This record gives sequence, structure tokens and C-alpha cells, in this order.
Amino acid sequence: MSKEPAPAVSTQAEGQGLRRSLETRHMTMIAMGGAIGTGLFVASGNSIATAGPGGALVAYIAIGLMVYLLMQSLGEMSAWRPTSGSFGDHAANYVSPSFGFAIGWNYWFNWAITLAAELVAAAW
Repeated sequence: MSKEPAPAVSTQAEGQGLRRSLETRHMTMIAMGGAIGTGLFVASGNSIATAGPGGALVAYIAIGLMVYLLMQSLGEMSAWRPTSGSFGDHAANYVSPSFGFAIGWNYWFNWAITLAAELVAAAW
């Protein structure tokens, strides 16, 4: 005499579960929002006051070009020698282990300062 287990009770109505419906445009907007952050809005006023609108635009274009080239370089290094780590591993592989160690700590320090700046910007 075998007893079959009772069916699992669903807490949600049929067809109302989680769905994977994020499209490419959604992911792009999430990535842009995470990359831009509040720093752009907090620092824009000072840079426009210092350099004027044209100078600020030229500065943003120059920095954007540098960031683009940096990301291209990281992509090339990742394609040439894939690693499960971050750019600190690339620094350790291509320069020296001590440089990779310093890059890792600088990255931590960068995010520690960014967290404080974000909290100040949110309370401002």
C-alpha cells in the first residue's frame, strides 16, 4: 500500500509567476543609470561654472573617449588571456603582482569614497 505525496500548494495563481521579460533596451538603460550615477549631476554645475558649457562638453567628450579606449583595451586583454578575476588580475599578469595588489586596493578605496559621496549627494 503506497501513499502518493500530496500535490504542492501554489501560493500564486496559475500564469502569474516570475517571467524573464527584460529586453536589450531595458538592460542598456540599467547599465547607463548605473554608470552615470549621481556624480554627473553633482559635478556638472561646478565644471560648467569653471569651464563654461563648451569647455565642459569638450572635457566630457575627451574623458568619454578615454573610457572607451580603456574598455576596448580591457576587452582585448580579456580575449587574449581570459581570467575569472577582474582588471586587477590583468594588472598582475601584464605588469607585476605587486601592481595588481595595488590596483585592487585602489579600487576598494575608490568605492569606499564613492559610497560616501553618494550618501552626501542623496542627502544634499
